[in-house]
Amino acid sequence: MKQPTTAALYMRLSRDDEAFGDSASIETQRTILRQYAEEHQFIVYDEYVDDGWSGTNFDRPDFQRMMLDAENGKINCIITKDLSRFGREHIAMDYYLEFVFPEKHIRYIAVAEGEDTEKGLSDFVPFKNLFNEWFAKDTSRKVKAALLAKFNAGERTFAYALLGYKRDPDNHNHLIIDEETRWIIERIFGLASLGYGAAKITKVLIAEKVPTAGWLNYQRFGTFANIYDGQPEDKAYAWTIAQVKSILKNEAYIGNTIHYTQSNVSFKNKKKMRKAPEEWLRIEHTHEVIISEEQFRQVQEQIASRRREQKNGETQIFAGLLHCADCGWSLSTGIHNGSKHYRYYNCSKYRQLGKGPHSCTSHYLRYDVLYHYVLARIQYWSSRLVQDKEAMREELLKKGNRLIASETKKKASALEKAQRRQAELDRLFTKLYEDWAASRITEYNFTMLSQKYQAEQQAISETISNLTEAMNKEKQNEDNVQRWIQLLEQYANPQELTAELLNTLIEKIVVHEPHSDEEGNQIQTIEIFYRFIGKIE
Repeated sequence: MKQPTTAALYMRLSRDDEAFGDSASIETQRTILRQYAEEHQFIVYDEYVDDGWSGTNFDRPDFQRMMLDAENGKINCIITKDLSRFGREHIAMDYYLEFVFPEKHIRYIAVAEGEDTEKGLSDFVPFKNLFNEWFAKDTSRKVKAALLAKFNAGERTFAYALLGYKRDPDNHNHLIIDEETRWIIERIFGLASLGYGAAKITKVLIAEKVPTAGWLNYQRFGTFANIYDGQPEDKAYAWTIAQVKSILKNEAYIGNTIHYTQSNVSFKNKKKMRKAPEEWLRIEHTHEVIISEEQFRQVQEQIASRRREQKNGETQIFAGLLHCADCGWSLSTGIHNGSKHYRYYNCSKYRQLGKGPHSCTSHYLRYDVLYHYVLARIQYWSSRLVQDKEAMREELLKKGNRLIASETKKKASALEKAQRRQAELDRLFTKLYEDWAASRITEYNFTMLSQKYQAEQQAISETISNLTEAMNKEKQNEDNVQRWIQLLEQYANPQELTAELLNTLIEKIVVHEPHSDEEGNQIQTIEIFYRFIGKIE
């Protein structure tokens, strides 16, 4: 007896498709697919919708949910309006059509193009997939050209205006000074001009209860409600050293706009890559200044001067690598000037805020202890590489696979939770709209609640995207092991640590708070996360 057809109706729309108008809208796709399923007496298991997602990205949340349902045997047919709704990357399309669907016994139907795997795909399908990919590439090129023209005209794109500025009501791509908050920027640069470092400025801002940009946006627009709702008052003044440093380096405060500090790997791969400063696009005098160029340059020179005074082979080789295991902040260096002179590290949050309910603990670690431990671990793996490269590779693969299985399980659980919350938000938003349309709530409450839901939806979407990307990365274990081994071969049998060696081989070093064992011995855990392969010890 033939198995009944249990179908998934899949719909996708991206900004690239806006030129097609209503013919490509989600509602149009839904109408076509429902009608087709009804005419052919298919059982519709569920509808899957990815609105705002590029066809070159197969990490779409509802696409992944649909494929998981297919994997679990809940559906045996996938229906889309046309091939481009499923995807616009010809290699991936061929993979699904030629390998995944036959292996999983999944029937695929592209209604508008009359393609049906059960009846046999036409010979033109590969050409259609190539054309769909070309369309995505051509659209990407046109979008970049349009943005470049906008940037060269002095305009910018942004979700929220920088602290000290607000969106120009006459031109939403232009900044004007916000007289209510410019004083915060002037205060920060004023303190920097007096020789205050970022850490000291941060303490002053917290002590003076200066509101952060995030808190101001929450108060004004209701955004970031998931961060600030129900939080204590001091959350409004929770400045960090990183925030202060970012403001001090930002040329926007002298009227310049900088674009292309990072870019996608390609129109297919949306992973962001940091670009070299010489590749940035700097447009000068795009808006009114808050800080004079003279004061800005003076502050930059002071920052550079402090770096030169501290930059020596003993203290700076671990810069940017050390992180607190409990709060995630970086570890900062200090000097002990007692009877013995030595350098050490401790948690920068603890150093900044001291003891308190919202602070951290010291995580004290001497520089010489850290140095010898890290050097010993790298020497160990280097010797293993020399003794038996293949055995070492197999060991790393086994360890990596075990870690990946554990991490993937955690991420899958978090992803499922985020997806459930996303679906719940969609339902809440629909009900909110119905209540507003039926005059059961005021327009003020509708606007306030919709902004709150939209902000959370955006945060949830980013979480889902990050988790999906992380899970995909974890599947590349074998290639990553090989890449790390190649890096290690560049530093065979090292006798000393350098900043170059550490940053090449290590992604981060996580330092735990020391504790005593049953015999009273002090124990401190130091976790080394190597590039590409993570923690392997």
